Amino acid sequence: MSTPTGRFAGVGVGPGDPELITLKAARLIGDADVVAYHAGVRKQSNARRIAADLIRPGTVEEELRYPVTTGSTDHPGGYAGAIADFYEESAARLAAHLEAGRDVVLLAEGDPLFYGSYMYMHDRLAERFPTEVVPGVPAFAAATAAVASPLVRQTDVLTVLPGTLPAPELARRLADTDGAIIMKLGRTFPAVRAALAEAGRLEQALYVERASMPAERWLPVTDVDPGSVPYFSLIVVPGDSKHGTGRRTAAVPAAAEETAPAAATRAAAELLVVGLGPGPDHWLTPEASAALAEVDHVVGYAPYVARVPQRAGLTRHASGNTVEVDRARLALDLAARGERVAVVSGGDAGVFGMASAVFEAAEDAGYAAVPVRVLPGVSAVQAVAARAGAPVGADFAVVSLSDRLKPWPVLERRLRAVAEADLVLAVYNPASRSRTHQVVELQKVLLEHRSPDTVVVVGRDVGRAEESLTVTTLAGLDTDTVDMKCLLIVGASSTRVTPTGQVWTPRYVD
Repeated sequence: MSTPTGRFAGVGVGPGDPELITLKAARLIGDADVVAYHAGVRKQSNARRIAADLIRPGTVEEELRYPVTTGSTDHPGGYAGAIADFYEESAARLAAHLEAGRDVVLLAEGDPLFYGSYMYMHDRLAERFPTEVVPGVPAFAAATAAVASPLVRQTDVLTVLPGTLPAPELARRLADTDGAIIMKLGRTFPAVRAALAEAGRLEQALYVERASMPAERWLPVTDVDPGSVPYFSLIVVPGDSKHGTGRRTAAVPAAAEETAPAAATRAAAELLVVGLGPGPDHWLTPEASAALAEVDHVVGYAPYVARVPQRAGLTRHASGNTVEVDRARLALDLAARGERVAVVSGGDAGVFGMASAVFEAAEDAGYAAVPVRVLPGVSAVQAVAARAGAPVGADFAVVSLSDRLKPWPVLERRLRAVAEADLVLAVYNPASRSRTHQVVELQKVLLEHRSPDTVVVVGRDVGRAEESLTVTTLAGLDTDTVDMKCLLIVGASSTRVTPTGQVWTPRYVD
């Protein structure tokens, strides 16, 4: 019969004020055989300081002192290797107590599972020993109470962000949320301040230092000396829509805030429809990049809007899939009021993109005064073809396999016509989670007219880190592996593969 082990508890002790420790946390700390806590290099444990009066005399204490900060180290694995070894050694020390039947409480500042060191011990010990996690008051809750400013209301969205994010990404996320908390400041503060300015959120942002501690203070971020920012600090960005301090969204466009007479006096602005290319920044054309740097509003499908760098004065209007015409109307409304607007689309906006939807919406006579200009982008078919070699070097056709806007019989008739004409075929939107049979039917239809050995290129996420390119045959195409991230190129009878695996189609016909 095995010997019972001790119980392991991760206990949140709150942000600094001992009176914010929960009753449950206090009981477990007082009853523990072993109290453990993390400490920084050459620093005393703040968690231990908060809980000091609750630790019984005679309790075994385990100080888990970090060997390094983010600075240099002689460890052969660098900083990551030194920290990994530290966590393993710390877990072994706590495990020895637990195996001996002692109850161990690991103190955690704030909440144990919110940017806390406890998590790394939990990962290593929770499956081996009975474990309990006791939540604590997180630092941002204490900071919000300190500034006495509502953080989010009703349907507002709250985003918690680490200040260690790259500044452009931080700015984008700040622009796309209502309320925000920014953690992990210190040396990151200058970049965080710049990101707040780029997102248009700097004036509302509040800096809070040592929330709930005796040395607590708060002030506007604009008044903070960057050289005085300690680790125990964060930024609160209220999403108080009641007072107009939150983000602007597509539901309430900025132009709509003007009075009707003021809006009526402004001439309509040109509406730009911009192709962003398949993904990489270096595939964005200089023309498109310059246009995006000048507009006041960006409208589009959320993943595409996210690719536009956030900057001061830019309002983003992101929406979901399948609402293309609604997006187009919003953009036209803004342009009609004189706002500089870009509608963004992946690849080339004119190839199964937003350009057609904009012109569809612009048929409304109310938009007659709004000029529309389309800026080209690198299309997905160009990107995949270039990676493969030159498969579209001769006549080719492009088809979207989605039947959301056209019935399958129409699609099938077009596929047969392309196959009979012996054209190279590029296939967009070949499959999705809810739409898998079309690519199977595509294979069957083409095999009625093409050789089973017809060359097929499957490009997935071309231009991104997950990129893959597969060269196969029409008969060998595994339709189960095809999804919305793929673009297919089905060769003509003359399409060839070189000894090195590159695909090309001759310009001439025998």
